[in-house]
Amino acid sequence: MKKDLGLYIHIPFCIKKCAYCDFLSWSGDKDQKEEYVRDLEQEIRSYKTFAADYQVSTVYFGGGTPSILETGQIERIMGALRQTFRIEKKAEITLEMNPGTARKEKLKAYRQLGINRLSIGIQSVKNENLKLLGRIHTYEDFLESYHMAREAGFDNISGDLISSLPGQTLEEWKEELEILIRTPLEHLSVYQLIIEEGTEFYERYGEHEELLPDEETSREIYLWTGEYLENQGFRQYEISNYARAGKESRHNLRYWERKDYLGLGLGAASMIRNMRMSNTRDWKKYRTGCRDPRKIREEVEFLEEPRQIEEFMFLGLRKTRGVSRKEFRRTFGKDLDLIYEKTLKKYLENGMLQESGDRIFLSEEGILLSNQIFADFLFD
Repeated sequence: MKKDLGLYIHIPFCIKKCAYCDFLSWSGDKDQKEEYVRDLEQEIRSYKTFAADYQVSTVYFGGGTPSILETGQIERIMGALRQTFRIEKKAEITLEMNPGTARKEKLKAYRQLGINRLSIGIQSVKNENLKLLGRIHTYEDFLESYHMAREAGFDNISGDLISSLPGQTLEEWKEELEILIRTPLEHLSVYQLIIEEGTEFYERYGEHEELLPDEETSREIYLWTGEYLENQGFRQYEISNYARAGKESRHNLRYWERKDYLGLGLGAASMIRNMRMSNTRDWKKYRTGCRDPRKIREEVEFLEEPRQIEEFMFLGLRKTRGVSRKEFRRTFGKDLDLIYEKTLKKYLENGMLQESGDRIFLSEEGILLSNQIFADFLFD
């Protein structure tokens, strides 16, 4: 029986680097994009022997902005994937796009290629906030892209939003979400702004935290978001993700459930049979080595059982349904309550963790302190 696999394909190009972004991306010219697609095709085909043992149930095009590639280039990548891997008929195939980067013809072509889910980088419904974030689109561009996607036949559309922007109040955030919800989406990812080193925002706000919402405001924003979206028919299934029934991101769940996935493209990460590794971020090295995955792999690490257990806990607890004692025993042959006796006792007693039957999960207050709690599940 073939093993289940997810594929992540990294497209590093974008029209303009956003002020908050620390992802591996840049604005590339036409020749660079064509060179990259050729290299990516070579890397995909180099996995022919490996692919024989797997069937693919999820594919995710991320970036960067995959939708800025030409339709024919996406078609070539999909062709290489289908020639190399056995992709299930009902596989979830997601493509990230930014408003204004795909016209109706391109969206129709995506559907014909089997892409059945879009993740649109909305980030804000207020044009002044989009300008602050360094986005090149407007809210009106999003609405146009959304309607074109529906006309092209997409019935599974996700949107990304960023909260806790500089100077943002709870009332302003409420207005944002209430406006967005008028445009029906199947899925929402809501991320609180994090100021990352090396970004334009770090230069502006890294030493001026007083310009950002304080901890209490961010807390109120987070709690109100979950309550409001639940009333609008969304279920929170992960710390930052909300979905209508049956529309959870199957690919992203793979990460939190520690299922195998293969990263393809510059800087893409993989996790195969408890082996974590990444492709090089050096394009010159990637170009010369893309025909042999061994030549472009970096940070290769086999996770011994203690690391596997740690990941089972801190990734699994990101999901609102938490972790299963039975699954822990089935995976490791050990009793979860014995391994983490003191940690579980501490957080169950103070209410940061809750339990229901077989499952242990973060409480609402626990989610707000999740990083601190996750740290306590690491072994010394």
